[in-house]
Amino acid sequence: MCLRKPLKKIAEFEEHFTELAHESDDNTVILFEDESYIRDYQALCATWVKKGKQKKIKTYGQHKGVGLFGVLEYRTGNIIVDTAEQLNAQAFEAYLDNFVLPAYTGKKIIMILDNGKIHHAKVLASFKEVHPELEFMFLPPYAPCINRIEGLWKWLKHDAICNVFFKDISAIKRAVLGFISSIKFHRSVIRKRLCW
Repeated sequence: MCLRKPLKKIAEFEEHFTELAHESDDNTVILFEDESYIRDYQALCATWVKKGKQKKIKTYGQHKGVGLFGVLEYRTGNIIVDTAEQLNAQAFEAYLDNFVLPAYTGKKIIMILDNGKIHHAKVLASFKEVHPELEFMFLPPYAPCINRIEGLWKWLKHDAICNVFFKDISAIKRAVLGFISSIKFHRSVIRKRLCW
């Protein structure tokens, strides 16, 4: 949910982004990036149950989970998602180096991301110097509603995670990666749903 306070900044961002999207060529990719964390205890989602009953989902209560890094390519609907033990600057750098940069070799990458600590970490400065093709563009503060990839996490949680008991972390990883595999090549569906 976006707060009322930054509405002017959101409008300015959207105007700038629209110009950027129209002006970019085939040698430039625009990626929306975000992280998410899938915990082993999931909240119930809306579902049908008998009147007067409440659906119960087991949990093993260890408060563990699976970290996710993901990018959504605005023009094509391509998604690149990977799991991580921790969501820190070092893991973010590894994700960029191992998955994002190889996928877009020879292209300029404009990555739109939120103002999370890991995106401003000092350890990324030298990485960005080595990779001048990578440019970060930050969303206005308190405006997650305009980060298109946020819709992917909501979709993932609704279709693959909600109302399900996972016996361990590896089961969560399988469910997440299975969901991503099932939608990955349906780019027109992804674009229609996420790239507004």
